[in-house]
Amino acid sequence: MDYKQLEETMRRLALAAGDVIMDIYGQDDFDVKSKSDDSPVTAADEAADKLISAGLRETFPDVMLVTEEQSDSHKTSGETFLIVDPLDGTKEFIHRRGDFTVNIAFVENGVPTRGVVYAPAKKRMFYTRADGQSIEETGPLHPDVVGQQNVIGVSKPDNKALFVVASKSHRDQATDDYINKYQVRDMKSAGSSLKFCLIATGEADIYPRVGRTMEWDTAAGHAVLTGAGGRVVRFDNHEDLRYGKDDYANPFFIAYSPDVELKEA
Repeated sequence: MDYKQLEETMRRLALAAGDVIMDIYGQDDFDVKSKSDDSPVTAADEAADKLISAGLRETFPDVMLVTEEQSDSHKTSGETFLIVDPLDGTKEFIHRRGDFTVNIAFVENGVPTRGVVYAPAKKRMFYTRADGQSIEETGPLHPDVVGQQNVIGVSKPDNKALFVVASKSHRDQATDDYINKYQVRDMKSAGSSLKFCLIATGEADIYPRVGRTMEWDTAAGHAVLTGAGGRVVRFDNHEDLRYGKDDYANPFFIAYSPDVELKEA
C-alpha cells in the first residue's frame, strides 16, 4: 500500500463526502428510510457512500472494500481491506445534533492502521498520516489545500479523577455500571466515532462501549486512536480488538489511554 496516496485519497474523499452531507443537512426536510435491521438511512448516507466508494475503487481497484451501505460487501471476507461508514451517527444527523462523522479506514492483517474521521458540522478532522502518526487538521479544510497538521496524543490520566466519554444515543445501565467502577472526575456524551478522537486528543481518558457496533463504526476511530498512542480492547478479556470478523460485528470494547488502570468487566 502506498500510504501517502492513501492519506491523500482518504482525506480528499472524506472532505468531499462532508460537503455532500452538509448540503442535505441544510435542507428543510429530507427522507429517512429504514434498513432491514430497522436502523435509519438518509439520502446523505447514500450519496456519501456512492462518492467515497467510487473514489476508493478508482484509486485502489485491487483492495477489498467493505462499506455499511452496500450489503453485498458484507459477504466478503479477508484480513486486509478498506472499510467505510459514509455517515456514522445517522441519528445525530436526523436530529440535527452535529455529532456525525465520515469514517474511512484501512485494515491490515486484522488491524486498523490508517483512518480518517471527519465531523463536517463541527469542522473537526482527524486522520493518520502516511507515517502512522495521528493528527488533527485545522484551517479551511479544503480538499486541495492541506491546513495545519497538529500532532495529537492521548492523555496522562489521573486514575483518581478520570474523564469518561460515553455514547449519546446508546447509553444504558450496563455502561453506567461499568463506569461506576472508576473514580470519575467528569463525563461527556458524544455521538459517532468522535468518542475515539476525544481520547486521541487527550480530551477524554476512556470510552467503554457495552452495546452493538459494527467494524465500519469503529475502524477509522480505532486507527486514529492507535496513531495517537491509545488502545482499543475487547471488554471481556482486554485483548486487542481485531477486524475481519464474521459479519463484521464487534464485541463490546473499551477504548482508552494506556495509562488508565482498566477494571474487569
